[in-house]
Amino acid sequence: MKILVTGATGYIGKRLIPILINEGHHVVCAVRDALRADKTYLEDEHISIVEADFLKPETLNSIPKDIDVAYYLIHSMSNTSRDFEILEAKCAENFKTYFDDSKLKQTIYLSGITNEENLSKHLQSRKNVEELLVSNTYALTVFKAGIIVGSGSSAFEIIRDLVEKLPVMVAPKWLNTKTQPLAVRDVLAFLSKAKANQELYNKSFDIFGPEILTYKQMLLEFAKIRGLKRYILTVPVMTPKLSSYWLYFVTSTSYKLASTLVDSMGVEIVGKQSDINKILDIKPITYTEAVQLAFEKIEQNSIVSSWKDSMVSSGRLNTNFHKYINVPKYGCFKDFKQRNILDETKTINKIWSIGGTTGWYYGNFLWKLRGYLDKLVGGIGLRRGRTHISELNTGDALDFWRVIFSDKKEKKLLLYAEMKLPGEAWLEFKIEDGILKQTATFRPRGLWGRLYWYSVLPFHGIIFNGMINKLVS
Repeated sequence: MKILVTGATGYIGKRLIPILINEGHHVVCAVRDALRADKTYLEDEHISIVEADFLKPETLNSIPKDIDVAYYLIHSMSNTSRDFEILEAKCAENFKTYFDDSKLKQTIYLSGITNEENLSKHLQSRKNVEELLVSNTYALTVFKAGIIVGSGSSAFEIIRDLVEKLPVMVAPKWLNTKTQPLAVRDVLAFLSKAKANQELYNKSFDIFGPEILTYKQMLLEFAKIRGLKRYILTVPVMTPKLSSYWLYFVTSTSYKLASTLVDSMGVEIVGKQSDINKILDIKPITYTEAVQLAFEKIEQNSIVSSWKDSMVSSGRLNTNFHKYINVPKYGCFKDFKQRNILDETKTINKIWSIGGTTGWYYGNFLWKLRGYLDKLVGGIGLRRGRTHISELNTGDALDFWRVIFSDKKEKKLLLYAEMKLPGEAWLEFKIEDGILKQTATFRPRGLWGRLYWYSVLPFHGIIFNGMINKLVS
């Protein structure tokens, strides 16, 4: 079949595409920016990449009309807009309008469990999208999942941050909220097995794991798996705002994303029973098994996708990467350094391993200090780390940077700063004729931007000199 995957660069989309390809289908990946698509897609004759923004109907003509099955994976925790429910509704309306005049037979939508009357804005938006996707032309299959657990998932990473950093937690009362966690492998099984299954046409199913757990139980079980002794005291006096700050300072999430999560965590996510497991022959694994499998993937360095690479993990960079790939030349401050390379392969490997657990090769305590300061003023800090130890792709999060361009063949890596700054900043590594050229560019915004540059200039001299020396040594 010819299958469309929207949200192809997202957490679920990146994991679903290889499954569909292995089954022999042709996959059309719809992305807002082709630069973010996996480079291996360009080499696969079974994959087509199209640029399409469902907020802009005029861009949708690039999508073929002869699609058999479409996966609607356009979700947003929307830390960049207060009106995210309006934007999500517009995406759904534009999708429906476009495919009402096509050969599309089935749309499969991954939503969230929405069985409570008082839903959070986030869950209510997902419910509205489901209603807007209903069509007389194509069949709609809806899967409503609870908390998704897997390597790189937001739930897994946030729980991991809390458990591994806090021996004792004084936590908000929503930790007693019930939920039914589901392993990401089971989510993918439901999605892949549902295509072209007429028994599922125009139906909605809750999908969930075999256990009903509170968030507190999930934290304690996670700690047990990791061999850690943890104590949790829940208090009724912690307001949503304080809860958001609690998540923000301890975990790798942004404050606005933490606010959205806290809003949703007050709602019970318990699914309604159905025969979907029997229809698709799926037996979801337990929460414990899901966590253990996630750590197996981490230890093998085989994390396919991470929520941290999503644009909503920062909110600073939310437009096409083409806008940032050309580093400005005028009205900017630059710190340029170059060194002769002793071993080009080793230098390239060092560059592509920079940040995260590897660190920045020199003055790591200064990088960490900058991360703490960024966190204090509402930035993302260094806690996002990186998804892979030695691979970087366009769109990846890298501490408080975003990868704008990454090409080992061209020997060039370009990063854009997502920390809180009175201006914009780029960091570029490029190898030409056996010479490593390292350029930090800062485009200041007003007087404060200029004062900022001169205040950090002494530290730049220390950090950037030390870093380039280590990269070529």
